[in-house]
Amino acid sequence: MTTPTTPDDTYFRKGFGLGAVVRSDLDSDYSGRVVDVLRERDYTLTVGDVTVRLAREFGFCYGVERAVDYAYQTRRKFPDRRIVLLGEIIHNPHVNDNLRRMGIEIIEPLAAVADGTPRFDYSRFGTDDVVILPAFGVTMADFQALRAHGCVMVDTTCGSVLNVWKRVDVYARDGFTSLIHGKYYHEETRATASQVLKYPGGRYLVVRDMDEAQHVSAYIEALGSGTVTVAQRQAFLEMFAKASSPGFDPDVHLGKVGVANQTTMLARESLAIGEAVGQAMARAFGDEYRAANHRTFDTICSATQDRQDAVDALLTEPLDAMIVVGGFNSSNTISLAAICAERVPTYHVEDAERIDPQTGSLHYRVAGVKHVEADATGWLPAVGAVRVGITAGASTPNNKIGEAVLRIFATRGVAVDSIG
Repeated sequence: MTTPTTPDDTYFRKGFGLGAVVRSDLDSDYSGRVVDVLRERDYTLTVGDVTVRLAREFGFCYGVERAVDYAYQTRRKFPDRRIVLLGEIIHNPHVNDNLRRMGIEIIEPLAAVADGTPRFDYSRFGTDDVVILPAFGVTMADFQALRAHGCVMVDTTCGSVLNVWKRVDVYARDGFTSLIHGKYYHEETRATASQVLKYPGGRYLVVRDMDEAQHVSAYIEALGSGTVTVAQRQAFLEMFAKASSPGFDPDVHLGKVGVANQTTMLARESLAIGEAVGQAMARAFGDEYRAANHRTFDTICSATQDRQDAVDALLTEPLDAMIVVGGFNSSNTISLAAICAERVPTYHVEDAERIDPQTGSLHYRVAGVKHVEADATGWLPAVGAVRVGITAGASTPNNKIGEAVLRIFATRGVAVDSIG
């Protein structure tokens, strides 16, 4: 990855040395005593006939902690200046609301922009403004526009995201199409895709899931047999119209493919997609061709993998329900809910407040179904022994996990002061 040069006094990636100063604020806003109690008790809390089991890896990851810490440091460093954040710093409503209360203005992207065009309206910014880049990163066009604008930039882009950028940079440099397992509209995937456009002829294709990857595989095999039809080509172009680089030509650009992924996707699916495309190339053109023209690397971040592994381990135990806490637009949280839903009734709640002990109901996002929310009453039986598992996405703070635990017990009438 090539990062544009910026003056030392306008571009910051390592904070301002104020970590100790803001630590008490961060602890006050995000720490949770209930989570500490669960850790002390082998991640298990039993009161009466209700048991809650917490996955051993959960909540804030290093990249999220770093991004939030830098935002707090930025406010301390520039107490009297306008501070602007390009979109949400992470996908957690509680954290973003806290930043707003601190006077950090969150700017939403423009509704629709072309590749290579900035996604934000920089005419609203002054040179005295301080601009925070979120943990997902920003597109090259936005980075260049900010550099030209001359304002102070605080870059909180996660290191795991930067690693993916380096990978697709190599693909583009070597003439490979970057096949990205992700959501074409997600901030991180947009930023990653923009990295390949630094090179003349750089191209990318984003696949959401294995179903879309199978369409890519089928097209590659049709290329190998010379049986691509006009209708098949048109259908392919329409399917990936919003998920491919300008001028993408599947007849040409699927000849050399390097696989990467949005860091928060389901790890096993990313690996399976890479293998499926590789096998299609081998069937179409032979093993030697595949070896020379197909590359794949697991670029799922370690925190995402750790949380998915911890959920898999927890699901080997008998559970009556699983609560997954995290933003409804958080990809890593959605992936956790998908894993859980395969084996136990699962409720992805955006915030602890979505669990209502008074009515015995909760509001949740239906796992595995795009953008569908629902309400469940009686999700926790009123009587009898129950075991509830709980985990949280990498952008969910401990205090919100703890609140969810308390609300689970309160649904069965267990007093808060009896816990811990």
